[in-house]
Amino acid sequence: MGIFEHYAPFVQEYIYQNRWESLRAIQVAAANAIFNTEDHVLLTASTASGKTEAAFFPIITLFSEDPPASVGCLYIGPLKALINDQFLRLNDLCAQADIPVWHWHGDVAQSHKARLLKRPSGILQITPESLEAMLLHKHAAIPHLFGDLRFVVIDEVHSLLRGDRGGQTLCLIERLSRLAGVNPRRIGLSATMGDPERTGEFLAAGTGRGTIIPKIDAKGAKWRLSMEHFYVKDVQAGEDRTGVDALPALDEKTDQAPASADPGLGYIFEHTRDKKCLIFVNSREECETVTATLRQYCERSHQPDRFLIHHGNLSASYRETAEQLMKDETQSMSTVTTATLELGIDIGRLERAFQIDAPWTVSSFLQRMGRTGRRELPQEMWFVMREDEPEARAMLPATIPWKLLQGIALVQLYLEERWVEPPRLDRLPYSLLYHQTMSTLASCGELSPRALAEQVLGLHYFHRISQEDYKILLRHLVDADHLQRTEQGGLIVGLAGERVVSSYKFYGVFQENEEYTVRSENQELGTVVLPPPVGEKLAIAGHVWRVLDIDRKRHLVYCEQVKGSIPAYFGQCPGDLHTKILRRMRQVLQEDRGYPYLMKNAAVRLENARFTAGQSGAARTPLLNLGGTMWCLLPWVGTYTFLALERFLKIKCGRRLGLKNPDSARPYYVQFSMEADEKTFFRVLAEEIRRPIDPLELVYPKELPLFDKYDEYLPEELVRKGFALGVLDLEGLREWVLEHARE
Repeated sequence: MGIFEHYAPFVQEYIYQNRWESLRAIQVAAANAIFNTEDHVLLTASTASGKTEAAFFPIITLFSEDPPASVGCLYIGPLKALINDQFLRLNDLCAQADIPVWHWHGDVAQSHKARLLKRPSGILQITPESLEAMLLHKHAAIPHLFGDLRFVVIDEVHSLLRGDRGGQTLCLIERLSRLAGVNPRRIGLSATMGDPERTGEFLAAGTGRGTIIPKIDAKGAKWRLSMEHFYVKDVQAGEDRTGVDALPALDEKTDQAPASADPGLGYIFEHTRDKKCLIFVNSREECETVTATLRQYCERSHQPDRFLIHHGNLSASYRETAEQLMKDETQSMSTVTTATLELGIDIGRLERAFQIDAPWTVSSFLQRMGRTGRRELPQEMWFVMREDEPEARAMLPATIPWKLLQGIALVQLYLEERWVEPPRLDRLPYSLLYHQTMSTLASCGELSPRALAEQVLGLHYFHRISQEDYKILLRHLVDADHLQRTEQGGLIVGLAGERVVSSYKFYGVFQENEEYTVRSENQELGTVVLPPPVGEKLAIAGHVWRVLDIDRKRHLVYCEQVKGSIPAYFGQCPGDLHTKILRRMRQVLQEDRGYPYLMKNAAVRLENARFTAGQSGAARTPLLNLGGTMWCLLPWVGTYTFLALERFLKIKCGRRLGLKNPDSARPYYVQFSMEADEKTFFRVLAEEIRRPIDPLELVYPKELPLFDKYDEYLPEELVRKGFALGVLDLEGLREWVLEHARE
């Protein structure tokens, strides 16, 4: 029987109604794997390729033939907005078969959740954080809710593979499966997957099943790609320095930005008129600043506001308003956004995506460009690279256009090799270990140390954690009153631990700052970190507000809207660049070729940078003398190798080299003064790297590198060990030093 014939009649009818002439390759492959095997399945294909239907057509067909006695499929999505979007899509699909679709997160009404608890059935869509809360507070109901769970679908699985959130998701699935006495099949969905085989192993960890990864021959997608460069002030690189504008007129009709406009933002303003666009930025601060500036340009041009805003610190009403307006085919609005609109939310017929500066990963670039190109249109991305023009006396590193090189490298790595970052699965997740220990104990009640260790260390994600390290953690938590010993020798949550566990923020494992809710009259605007004093201004939701009052006990900020513009601040947003990207950036400087997507300013800026790099040797040798005893090291290695290299230089080599005053621009370069010459530099590095090095030696004395959310509650020795063995890339450092010592 063919796949189409195997589908339930209501699925076939859905396909007819949507006028699909044939099934897509991924739908056939997924159905074969789900219908004909008992293995897990990892589906990786481009955005808008039909992955969701590929997974759910066979699942709901099986449910129609044999209805589950509880929730039969758990769908885990990384974002509330994605769940809301998929909830509507799945409801349409399942309505005819009377298969209920439920969703569960912080913005869902309690009445909807109560109906699920009363009659668990069908498909439940949930975030990792809400699943954590469910296991914590509905512990006794888990067997009733999931006793016949058959599938767990993890959407955008790549977004969960580079931090504790993915580990938390796997731990939650494993804990739930134990409680409910089930072993559901796992279906992973992703548009951008590096090293699928390793991800498949991660997906199947501890289940006794394999993972099928169908090989899909994707048809070549058509891209429309451009990359332009702007100095924030002064004459542009592509101008002839007499003030003649060299920017190409790419649209038939554009708006004219105000004469005093920031050139890069003016370019975006002029090329978003009458179009539906997303404008991606890399931080929430930049999101606020760019939105406020573009809205000012509308006001100065006497036009209605046509810019929306979307980021994680905005209230649900603001985010959902932006999503609904973007879906409205009659509107030509553009939304400035962070990664919150990067994932698979369908917001209709997007014509164009802008990216201000370069994202940190190839995966992010592909996801963001993949927001466009639906409804048979080509995918379209316009990069807008902005920098201050280097001063005439600037040191060499400041003359290199790092973001321009980074953007080109991201594009070229995918075009040339179809390369995407592999998952990071080799960390020592002590922060998550604390979290799952506290969650397990809070949900189960008193447990003996042995029983607690069996439950927590038995979770496959913690297979690298030794029993000795866990004993160190438990002793520390008892001493800190996060855990308490009972008279019977068992463990319960202590008073200090209760304060952590009882907060709604405990459900998440991603790092966040203490936040204040911002209100204007009866309207909730979003949240900020460390509000300014009363009478000062703050920026949120794309507008400026004056602070009227601060309720520090309730974490509320009351304000009124005013005109003007100021910078916003929500907390730092660090980047993580892979070594392969840095090496391709160096190649961009070295090679003598153009890239068809570079616009005039960008092409000239790159040409100038190549000339400077060629004259100075920056593209050939990693160590450059800047004059006298000043040196610059350009190692062209990723963030974690760079961190190890910095420390290795200071701790192991600094005294022998006479190295002083190191100043880093991670992960691009480090400047320092040094008494040694180049030959001595590499000889000393090679001698030191050949000696046995304990990674803990690269942690500074008295340093406590708190990287993850719950590191502050860990014993210092585990914090240092987790950083040294799980973050610092000592092996990458060793390879780099020995490679350059041979040259």
